[in-house]
Amino acid sequence: MAISNAPSQVATSALQAIPFSSIIGGPLKACIEAQAMAAKTTWDFIQEVGLNIDPETGDKSAVNVAFSFMQNGRMAQLNVPLLTIVPIPYIAIHTIDINFKASISASSSSVSEQTESTSMGGSADISAGLKIGPFHLDAKFNANYSSKKDSKATEESKYSVEYTMDVAVKAGQESMPAGLAKVLELLGNSLDVSDPKGTLEVNARKLKVGERLIATYKKSDGLFAPDEIKSDGDKLELAIEGDQVVALLKDAGTYQINAGERTVTIEVVSE
Repeated sequence: MAISNAPSQVATSALQAIPFSSIIGGPLKACIEAQAMAAKTTWDFIQEVGLNIDPETGDKSAVNVAFSFMQNGRMAQLNVPLLTIVPIPYIAIHTIDINFKASISASSSSVSEQTESTSMGGSADISAGLKIGPFHLDAKFNANYSSKKDSKATEESKYSVEYTMDVAVKAGQESMPAGLAKVLELLGNSLDVSDPKGTLEVNARKLKVGERLIATYKKSDGLFAPDEIKSDGDKLELAIEGDQVVALLKDAGTYQINAGERTVTIEVVSE
Protein backbone atom coordinates (compact mmCIF):
# COMPACT_ATOMS: atom_id res chain seq x y z
CA MET A 1 0.00 0.00 0.00
CA ALA A 2 1.41 3.38 -0.96
CA ILE A 3 1.97 6.04 1.71
CA SER A 4 -0.68 8.72 1.56
CA ASN A 5 0.42 12.25 0.75
CA ALA A 6 -2.70 13.79 2.27
CA PRO A 7 -0.91 15.16 5.40
CA SER A 8 1.66 16.91 3.23
CA GLN A 9 -1.06 18.53 1.20
CA VAL A 10 -2.89 19.58 4.35
CA ALA A 11 0.27 21.06 5.86
CA THR A 12 1.04 22.96 2.68
CA SER A 13 -2.47 24.30 2.59
CA ALA A 14 -2.15 25.31 6.23
CA LEU A 15 1.02 27.26 5.45
CA GLN A 16 -0.66 29.03 2.56
CA ALA A 17 -3.65 29.83 4.75
CA ILE A 18 -1.62 31.68 7.40
CA PRO A 19 -2.83 35.34 7.34
CA PHE A 20 0.54 37.01 6.98
CA SER A 21 -1.05 40.39 6.15
CA SER A 22 -3.01 40.36 9.40
CA ILE A 23 -0.12 39.00 11.45
CA ILE A 24 2.31 41.66 10.24
CA GLY A 25 -0.15 44.45 9.49
CA GLY A 26 -2.07 44.08 12.74
CA PRO A 27 0.76 45.25 15.04
CA LEU A 28 1.67 48.07 12.63
CA LYS A 29 -1.93 49.29 12.56
CA ALA A 30 -2.10 49.09 16.35
CA CYS A 31 1.07 51.19 16.64
CA ILE A 32 -0.29 53.81 14.25
CA GLU A 33 -3.53 54.01 16.22
CA ALA A 34 -1.54 54.26 19.45
CA GLN A 35 0.52 57.11 17.98
CA ALA A 36 -2.68 58.92 16.99
CA MET A 37 -4.05 58.44 20.52
CA ALA A 38 -0.82 59.83 21.97
CA ALA A 39 -1.06 62.93 19.77
CA LYS A 40 -4.68 63.46 20.79
CA THR A 41 -3.71 63.05 24.43
CA THR A 42 -1.13 65.82 24.00
CA TRP A 43 -3.71 68.12 22.43
CA ASP A 44 -6.29 67.33 25.13
CA PHE A 45 -3.68 68.06 27.82
CA ILE A 46 -2.83 71.44 26.29
CA GLN A 47 -6.51 72.39 26.03
CA GLU A 48 -7.58 71.16 29.46
CA VAL A 49 -4.52 72.25 31.44
CA GLY A 50 -2.86 75.10 29.57
CA LEU A 51 -5.74 77.02 27.97
CA ASN A 52 -8.77 78.94 29.10
CA ILE A 53 -11.71 78.85 26.71
CA ASP A 54 -14.32 81.56 26.73
CA PRO A 55 -17.68 79.73 26.80
CA GLU A 56 -19.38 82.52 24.85
CA THR A 57 -16.88 83.37 22.13
CA GLY A 58 -14.75 80.21 22.15
CA ASP A 59 -11.57 82.32 22.31
CA LYS A 60 -8.57 80.59 23.89
CA SER A 61 -6.05 82.20 26.21
CA ALA A 62 -3.04 80.75 27.99
CA VAL A 63 -3.42 79.89 31.66
CA ASN A 64 -1.01 81.96 33.72
CA VAL A 65 0.25 81.15 37.19
CA ALA A 66 0.89 84.18 39.39
CA PHE A 67 2.72 84.20 42.72
CA SER A 68 4.37 86.86 44.83
CA PHE A 69 7.96 86.97 46.03
CA MET A 70 10.40 89.41 47.57
CA GLN A 71 12.62 91.36 45.20
CA ASN A 72 14.96 94.16 46.25
CA GLY A 73 13.05 94.70 49.46
CA ARG A 74 9.68 94.90 47.74
CA MET A 75 6.95 92.43 46.98
CA ALA A 76 6.83 91.50 43.33
CA GLN A 77 4.53 89.23 41.37
CA LEU A 78 5.65 86.71 38.77
CA ASN A 79 3.26 85.80 35.99
CA VAL A 80 4.24 82.67 34.09
CA PRO A 81 2.29 80.58 31.53
CA LEU A 82 1.43 77.20 33.01
CA LEU A 83 2.52 75.30 29.88
CA THR A 84 6.11 76.49 30.36
CA ILE A 85 6.50 74.95 33.82
CA VAL A 86 4.76 71.58 33.42
CA PRO A 87 5.95 68.72 31.20
CA ILE A 88 3.75 68.21 28.16
CA PRO A 89 3.19 64.49 27.42
CA TYR A 90 4.43 63.81 23.92
CA ILE A 91 5.07 60.09 23.49
CA ALA A 92 6.29 58.77 20.16
CA ILE A 93 7.08 55.25 18.92
CA HIS A 94 10.72 54.92 17.98
CA THR A 95 11.04 51.34 16.70
CA ILE A 96 8.81 48.32 16.01
CA ASP A 97 10.34 44.83 15.89
CA ILE A 98 8.16 42.00 14.58
CA ASN A 99 9.55 38.44 14.75
CA PHE A 100 7.46 35.70 13.15
CA LYS A 101 8.12 31.95 13.13
CA ALA A 102 5.97 29.24 11.54
CA SER A 103 6.52 25.53 12.20
CA ILE A 104 4.65 22.91 10.21
CA SER A 105 5.24 19.17 10.48
CA ALA A 106 3.51 16.35 8.63
CA SER A 107 3.89 12.60 8.62
CA SER A 108 2.16 9.62 7.10
CA SER A 109 2.54 5.93 7.66
CA SER A 110 0.84 2.93 6.14
CA VAL A 111 0.94 -0.71 7.24
CA SER A 112 -0.46 -3.52 5.13
CA GLU A 113 -0.48 -7.13 6.30
CA GLN A 114 -2.03 -10.03 4.48
CA THR A 115 -1.99 -13.69 5.60
CA GLU A 116 -3.42 -16.48 3.53
CA SER A 117 -3.38 -20.21 4.29
CA THR A 118 -5.14 -23.01 2.55
CA SER A 119 -5.36 -26.72 3.55
CA MET A 120 -7.26 -29.43 1.83
CA GLY A 121 -8.32 -32.89 3.08
CA GLY A 122 -11.22 -35.18 3.45
CA SER A 123 -13.63 -35.17 6.17
CA ALA A 124 -15.23 -38.48 5.21
CA ASP A 125 -14.67 -42.05 6.38
CA ILE A 126 -15.06 -44.78 3.80
CA SER A 127 -14.76 -48.46 4.67
CA ALA A 128 -14.68 -51.33 2.18
CA GLY A 129 -14.09 -55.10 2.46
CA LEU A 130 -13.01 -57.68 -0.07
CA LYS A 131 -12.75 -61.49 0.38
CA ILE A 132 -10.53 -63.42 -1.89
CA GLY A 133 -10.35 -67.14 -1.19
CA PRO A 134 -9.16 -67.67 2.36
CA PHE A 135 -8.15 -63.98 2.63
CA HIS A 136 -10.24 -61.01 3.72
CA LEU A 137 -9.11 -57.36 2.99
CA ASP A 138 -10.52 -54.34 4.80
CA ALA A 139 -9.78 -50.65 3.76
CA LYS A 140 -10.66 -47.39 5.45
CA PHE A 141 -10.24 -43.93 3.88
CA ASN A 142 -10.27 -40.53 5.68
CA ALA A 143 -10.15 -37.07 3.90
CA ASN A 144 -10.00 -33.50 5.38
CA TYR A 145 -10.32 -30.16 3.58
CA SER A 146 -9.94 -26.55 5.04
CA SER A 147 -9.34 -23.09 3.58
CA LYS A 148 -8.23 -19.96 5.61
CA LYS A 149 -7.46 -16.41 4.44
CA ASP A 150 -6.47 -13.44 6.72
CA SER A 151 -5.73 -9.80 5.71
CA LYS A 152 -4.84 -6.66 7.68
CA ALA A 153 -4.35 -3.06 6.51
CA THR A 154 -3.40 -0.01 8.66
CA GLU A 155 -2.93 3.61 7.59
CA GLU A 156 -1.89 6.51 9.89
CA SER A 157 -1.45 10.19 9.09
CA LYS A 158 -0.27 13.04 11.34
CA TYR A 159 0.31 16.78 10.84
CA SER A 160 0.60 19.87 13.00
CA VAL A 161 0.84 23.62 12.37
CA GLU A 162 2.35 26.08 14.86
CA TYR A 163 3.40 29.68 14.53
CA THR A 164 4.53 32.24 17.06
CA MET A 165 5.09 35.97 16.84
CA ASP A 166 7.00 38.37 19.06
CA VAL A 167 6.31 42.08 18.83
CA ALA A 168 8.56 44.60 20.58
CA VAL A 169 7.59 48.27 20.55
CA LYS A 170 9.96 50.94 21.89
CA ALA A 171 8.54 54.35 22.70
CA GLY A 172 9.64 57.35 24.69
CA GLN A 173 9.30 61.06 25.20
CA GLU A 174 9.82 62.69 21.83
CA SER A 175 11.16 66.16 21.19
CA MET A 176 8.50 68.77 20.64
CA PRO A 177 7.37 69.59 17.11
CA ALA A 178 8.81 72.82 15.76
CA GLY A 179 5.48 74.63 16.02
CA LEU A 180 4.85 73.64 19.64
CA ALA A 181 8.46 74.42 20.59
CA LYS A 182 8.06 77.90 19.09
CA VAL A 183 4.84 78.45 21.03
CA LEU A 184 6.53 77.45 24.27
CA GLU A 185 9.46 79.73 23.44
CA LEU A 186 7.10 82.68 22.96
CA LEU A 187 5.31 81.83 26.19
CA GLY A 188 8.64 81.59 27.96
CA ASN A 189 9.59 85.04 26.71
CA SER A 190 6.34 86.37 28.14
CA LEU A 191 7.47 85.81 31.72
CA ASP A 192 6.80 89.06 33.52
CA VAL A 193 7.52 90.40 36.96
CA SER A 194 4.91 92.95 38.00
CA ASP A 195 3.76 94.88 41.06
CA PRO A 196 0.92 93.15 42.95
CA LYS A 197 -0.89 96.52 43.05
CA GLY A 198 -0.27 97.31 39.43
CA THR A 199 2.00 99.87 37.79
CA LEU A 200 0.90 103.38 36.72
CA GLU A 201 3.40 105.44 34.75
CA VAL A 202 3.30 108.90 33.15
CA ASN A 203 5.69 110.52 30.72
CA ALA A 204 6.53 113.28 33.22
CA ARG A 205 5.45 114.55 36.63
CA LYS A 206 5.83 118.18 35.56
CA LEU A 207 4.58 119.38 32.20
CA LYS A 208 3.79 122.65 30.46
CA VAL A 209 0.53 123.91 29.09
CA GLY A 210 0.14 122.68 25.52
CA GLU A 211 2.11 119.50 26.05
CA ARG A 212 0.62 116.02 26.04
CA LEU A 213 0.24 113.78 29.01
CA ILE A 214 0.91 110.11 28.26
CA ALA A 215 -0.03 107.51 30.86
CA THR A 216 0.08 103.70 30.96
CA TYR A 217 -1.29 101.28 33.50
CA LYS A 218 -0.31 97.64 33.84
CA LYS A 219 -2.34 95.45 36.17
CA SER A 220 -0.89 92.88 38.55
CA ASP A 221 -1.28 90.16 35.92
CA GLY A 222 0.96 92.12 33.56
CA LEU A 223 -1.79 93.22 31.16
CA PHE A 224 -2.19 96.83 30.02
CA ALA A 225 -5.54 98.35 31.01
CA PRO A 226 -5.78 101.86 29.51
CA ASP A 227 -9.54 101.94 30.06
CA GLU A 228 -8.98 101.94 33.84
CA ILE A 229 -6.98 105.17 33.80
CA LYS A 230 -9.02 108.11 35.07
CA SER A 231 -8.37 111.71 36.05
CA ASP A 232 -9.78 113.23 39.24
CA GLY A 233 -13.04 114.94 38.53
CA ASP A 234 -12.57 114.26 34.81
CA LYS A 235 -10.59 117.47 34.56
CA LEU A 236 -8.61 116.02 31.67
CA GLU A 237 -9.97 114.66 28.43
CA LEU A 238 -8.27 111.29 28.20
CA ALA A 239 -8.17 109.43 24.89
CA ILE A 240 -7.09 105.82 24.52
CA GLU A 241 -4.36 105.20 21.96
CA GLY A 242 -3.34 101.58 21.93
CA ASP A 243 -2.05 100.58 25.37
CA GLN A 244 -1.88 104.14 26.67
CA VAL A 245 -4.01 107.19 27.21
CA VAL A 246 -3.12 110.72 26.13
CA ALA A 247 -4.45 114.11 27.10
CA LEU A 248 -3.71 117.62 25.83
CA LEU A 249 -2.90 119.89 28.77
CA LYS A 250 -4.77 123.17 28.29
CA ASP A 251 -4.75 124.70 31.76
CA ALA A 252 -2.14 125.04 34.46
CA GLY A 253 -2.74 123.29 37.74
CA THR A 254 -2.31 120.06 39.63
CA TYR A 255 -3.95 116.89 38.38
CA GLN A 256 -4.23 113.38 39.72
CA ILE A 257 -4.23 110.31 37.52
CA ASN A 258 -5.79 107.18 39.03
CA ALA A 259 -5.78 103.51 38.01
CA GLY A 260 -6.52 100.59 40.29
CA GLU A 261 -4.81 101.25 43.62
CA ARG A 262 -2.30 103.66 42.12
CA THR A 263 -2.39 107.44 41.97
CA VAL A 264 0.10 109.78 40.27
CA THR A 265 0.09 113.55 40.72
CA ILE A 266 1.30 115.78 37.88
CA GLU A 267 1.87 119.52 37.81
CA VAL A 268 1.10 121.63 34.77
CA VAL A 269 2.74 125.03 34.57
CA SER A 270 2.44 127.93 32.19
CA GLU A 271 5.23 128.66 29.78
